[in-house]
Amino acid sequence: MGIKIFITGGTFDKEYNELNGQLFFNKTHLHEMLSLGRSRIEVNIATLMMIDSLDMTDADRETIAQQCLNASENKIVITHGTDTMVETARFLAAKIQNKTIVLTGAMIPYKFGSSDGLFNLGSALAFVQTLPNGIYISMNGRYFMWNNVRKNKNMGEFEEL
Repeated sequence: MGIKIFITGGTFDKEYNELNGQLFFNKTHLHEMLSLGRSRIEVNIATLMMIDSLDMTDADRETIAQQCLNASENKIVITHGTDTMVETARFLAAKIQNKTIVLTGAMIPYKFGSSDGLFNLGSALAFVQTLPNGIYISMNGRYFMWNNVRKNKNMGEFEEL
């Protein structure tokens, strides 16, 4: 059985409007990223939402949780904005015990060309295949347990508590 990938938006999928300087969502870049990374992993991709994680509500988190619970796959990667990734991981941990779920994202949009997103996606796919059941965050080549991580906004990276 393959890996389920749920897309929720975040910086990972943002694009830049050169006319007005705004970041916006158009479509996911995940298929392109998997192709560029020459991934040979069987994945089933579903876009749940395309939002900035600062706009994510508990109703959105409930949607993510229900989709994870209903997925036939027991290995799941979720692309997510970094600002509230820890909150979503906490929400999922309260509801899901029998699956391996890895949340990942990017500090710089993929379309900028210097993004960490491709590396983070590859790391998340490797971690979801090897870690035991649980809820994790994968950023910067590392994985963290959901309850032992924070985003260090001064450094622009995730770290253990």
